[in-house]
Amino acid sequence: MHRLLLLGCLWLLAAPPASSIFQRPTGTPAPPHLQYLLEPLHPTVHTQRGATATLPCVLRALPHNYRVKWSKVEPANYRENIIIITNGLYHKNYGPLSPRVRLRHSHRYDASLTITNVALEDEGRYRCQLVNGLEDESVSLTLHLEGVVFPYQPSNGRYKFNYHEAKQACEQQDSRLATYQQLYKAWTEGLDWCNAGWILDGTVHYPIINSREPCGGRLLLPGVRTYGARDKQKDRFDAFCFTSALQGSQVYFIRGHLNFKEARQACHNHGAAIAKVGQLYSAWKFSQLDRCDGGWLADGSVRYPITTPRERCGGLPDPGVRSFGFPSKEMRTYGTYCFVGK
Repeated sequence: MHRLLLLGCLWLLAAPPASSIFQRPTGTPAPPHLQYLLEPLHPTVHTQRGATATLPCVLRALPHNYRVKWSKVEPANYRENIIIITNGLYHKNYGPLSPRVRLRHSHRYDASLTITNVALEDEGRYRCQLVNGLEDESVSLTLHLEGVVFPYQPSNGRYKFNYHEAKQACEQQDSRLATYQQLYKAWTEGLDWCNAGWILDGTVHYPIINSREPCGGRLLLPGVRTYGARDKQKDRFDAFCFTSALQGSQVYFIRGHLNFKEARQACHNHGAAIAKVGQLYSAWKFSQLDRCDGGWLADGSVRYPITTPRERCGGLPDPGVRSFGFPSKEMRTYGTYCFVGK
């Protein structure tokens, strides 16, 4: 009996305190908290201008007193602009996207964002954020428009735009300043241009496929070369514009020997408008418009689109939109390209 009591006392002295019996061993991770937001299967949503696109955001469960906030990351100022906030019962829209966005809400766990009549400026990165006390979560998605990047300069020559003028010039030609991602993609697809131009975030670049002396020298490797961020008011460069296909639109050519004023009137007589540069690039890229005929465009330039290069159409080996520059608007040498939208 005495031996049993002695063994019992020794066990109590050797045993850890009761509280430590239930403690998690050092180094063992805590059980994960519930992740409410489902990770999207496809983080990039592909769409076209004028279409309706939905960015998915679905909850596994509905926490108490939660909110879901949608925002868009703007590369021009690196800020997140709020688009819509909902608590599941009510919602409020914010900003310029307000008239064209709504929550899909196909079931009570669905907080997906639907954008109607997608515009060029809608492309970019979006964030769906669950606001739930200290347990906030978010998922990021990218809205991608298939498009084309083109360099642009005004009639008075190269390097005339400050940043704000470049932005306005692209918008006047049915396009917008390209993002770096759009310019990089265009370079991988063959864009080779020696003049530096503004892009949307206020930096300046130029894409080079074939290294050569006037473009930084033969020893530099091909790539998207950069001047970095520049003074948006004082510094002057060209612009890199981005445009996309527009559903239900058409660009066509009217033959003739027209001056600029007559070219505009000829399009008007057909119930159309004289085409902008971005519209011609879009028709070349997405409708395979191919003509050897120079035609007036809305900015006073004369250009023609080639999808099948041939000797008698400029002689260059690659497809593209060729330019005759900005001839005198009184010249009666060219036809005109007209644009009809939906």
